[in-house]
Amino acid sequence: MSRLVRTLVVVAALLMSAAYALPLWRVSLFAPQYPEGLGMLIRVNTVDGVKEHDLANINGLNHYIGMKRIEPDAIPELRFMPVLLGGLIVTGLGVAALGKRVPFAIWGTALGALLLAGLADYWRWGYDYGHDLDPNAIIRIPGMSYQPPLLGTKQLLNFRATSWPASGGWALVLAAALVAFALYLAFFRRARADRTSARVASVPFMVAA
Repeated sequence: MSRLVRTLVVVAALLMSAAYALPLWRVSLFAPQYPEGLGMLIRVNTVDGVKEHDLANINGLNHYIGMKRIEPDAIPELRFMPVLLGGLIVTGLGVAALGKRVPFAIWGTALGALLLAGLADYWRWGYDYGHDLDPNAIIRIPGMSYQPPLLGTKQLLNFRATSWPASGGWALVLAAALVAFALYLAFFRRARADRTSARVASVPFMVAA
């Protein structure tokens, strides 16, 4: 691995560490009765409100439509996500120090797979909360579900729900982009350079022939 590739891996690992301090995802709800909006922040180890009482207000609204309460202690992923993230950071720094392409490829693949698995798990979590409704809820609309969007905006009754990465999530996106670029430099650009060198080296033999 070149010095540039190793530097990119170190920078990516350090960017990932920002997720311990910054929220990963933000879900916001806007409605006429809440013009200032309600917000929920998903962090690496908990879920809380953008404002002090936002999560309690969201749980109160969810009660009327039969959704389960959002209880951070009841979400198992929030217990092992910090450990997984820490493992990725430490092994990334180790891969950069080792400077070998194969361990780097394995680590980069694992990073991409875990990020995609995280998105899939978030979608599954939202699906479960939005579809597994209490049949005795105060407000029941046949066929209606309340799953927030994975990305973007969605209308849920009189609420407009938006879901986007927060600052820590964008740090992970940037880290993944740096790792993808480093993989390109380490493998694809090097392979192209090797093919070019091989063609140049064959010229004298072709001339001699």
